[in-house]
Amino acid sequence: MTAVMTGPALAEAIQGAFPTAVAEVYGDAVVLDAAALVDVCQFLKDAPDLAFDYMASLTAVDYLDYFEVVYHLLSLGHNRSAVLKLRCYGRKAPHAPSVTSVWKAADFQEREVFDLFGIGFDGHPDLRRIMLFEGFPGHPLRKDFLEFDHRKIAAMASEAE
Repeated sequence: MTAVMTGPALAEAIQGAFPTAVAEVYGDAVVLDAAALVDVCQFLKDAPDLAFDYMASLTAVDYLDYFEVVYHLLSLGHNRSAVLKLRCYGRKAPHAPSVTSVWKAADFQEREVFDLFGIGFDGHPDLRRIMLFEGFPGHPLRKDFLEFDHRKIAAMASEAE
């Protein structure tokens, strides 16, 4: 069974190399400062005692006051998992740094979060919609998406076909 690296243990490992990178610590996760995200991720991948070489998933959560991008990491060699989080504020144009330079698996998953939540990823090599058609109004996994007129969306979808 895969062992879970606790938030405090993960924070301690990160703060040893990046003293100001950790914004908050939970029992099972660490919230990072956006400016340090890519460097911390590269460190977590490259450090031999951590070796988080596989990003299992990248998703987002809409808390209305902010979005949270959630990264589930695995160290295959150490049989260990960890969770990183990043908060994005503002509903008009939330954004986060892209981690595609660290894990290629982030490419598709960042595009999916962009499409469904509207979170942009700075430095992503090909950030465009991946599930919905270009011109689709809004982002359907946002909590405020219900404000859109769904009849207009259905009409736009049939026009796009």
